[in-house]
Amino acid sequence: MKRLITATLFATMMAGTAFADTTLKLVEVITSPERTETLKSIVGKFEAANPGTKVDIISLPWNEAFQKFATMVSAGDTPDVMEMPDTWLSLYANNGMLESLEPYLAKWEYTAGLTPRALELGRDVKNTAYMLPYGFYLRALFYNKNLFKEAGVSEPPKTMDEFVAASEKVSKLPGKSGYCLRGGPGGLNGWVMFGATMAGSNKFFNEDGTSTMNSEGWAKGLEWVVDLYKKGLAPKDSVNWGFNETVAGFYSGTCAMLDQDPDALIAVAQRMKPEDFGVTTMPVGPSGKGFTTIGFAGWSMFSTSQNKDLSWKLIETLESPEGNIEWNKRTGALPVHTAAAKDPFYASEQFKGWFDELADANIVPTVMPTYLEEFAFFKDSLAIKTTQQALLGDITPKELADQWADYLTKAQQKYLAKK
Repeated sequence: MKRLITATLFATMMAGTAFADTTLKLVEVITSPERTETLKSIVGKFEAANPGTKVDIISLPWNEAFQKFATMVSAGDTPDVMEMPDTWLSLYANNGMLESLEPYLAKWEYTAGLTPRALELGRDVKNTAYMLPYGFYLRALFYNKNLFKEAGVSEPPKTMDEFVAASEKVSKLPGKSGYCLRGGPGGLNGWVMFGATMAGSNKFFNEDGTSTMNSEGWAKGLEWVVDLYKKGLAPKDSVNWGFNETVAGFYSGTCAMLDQDPDALIAVAQRMKPEDFGVTTMPVGPSGKGFTTIGFAGWSMFSTSQNKDLSWKLIETLESPEGNIEWNKRTGALPVHTAAAKDPFYASEQFKGWFDELADANIVPTVMPTYLEEFAFFKDSLAIKTTQQALLGDITPKELADQWADYLTKAQQKYLAKK
């Protein structure tokens, strides 16, 4: 009996040794139930292929993710792998917290099959791949065909003036609004698109580092958004709306137009018939051009990881053509592998609006200045506070433009001084 107990204890100790230090921590920040379930599915395949390895998935709610993750990091609670939004990349990469993926990409069998844009954006900081993008988020215009017909709008707006006119007609219908404004978290994209479109340029800075945000054109664009809200062309409570609220506002028929990325298509297509809505290019401004934002997100490895090779294996599983396409089909981003173009899913009518937009010479995809360390705070804190103040009339559109210009000028000039 004593031998049996001793043998059992030894086996238990050996099992503990075999499984020690093989738990990877993965943080998800652009969170939704659908995304988390998809992530668990792909991670499950990684765990099956790597016996003895467990992945602990921590899902942070997007509306609070920036502050919650910053608190984790400041407490020394860093993950092995994290979902990295484009707007956070500079903050963590420039502070030496992220591991370069270049040595791994140099040997990876799928590197050659990545789109040039994926590698370019992944190397946004110091021309080093501190992140491997998993997909692109490009804004296009969703429109409700039934509400348009009921309001007497014959076709989706092609210009900013037509956008306002369509919004006015729809907003005359009882309980309806023209535009699903995103006044809360993640709303910066809309303000930047309309600001640049009114300005006729997506140039964020002058050569001396001063911000263009309070130039005449940009200021007009910011004022245009404020006026849209104050005229009642967006729901009153949309001042607080984030992603889920704007998408729900669209598919419920509360508002007729929504500017969103392909990830919104998942929820919309589940709740609306294909013939009841369309997706088209964003409207152009006085210059005849439109400036739709293009964003990206991906996977990064923290330099504090004690299991870097294993962490790369996890990123490999997530980013392989199989994992990447499974992820993007369920989350809505445009994939990073050139081979995805052959997938019937992306050849469907649903994605035509985005591909038309990419092919339109008058629509200019705009990357925000995410290379600035200060941009993450600007997007996820300062911009939300100040735009809500402007929408509610606590500050003027000019004061909004001046505050943005002041903050971004300091950030850009600091960046230039380091170069």
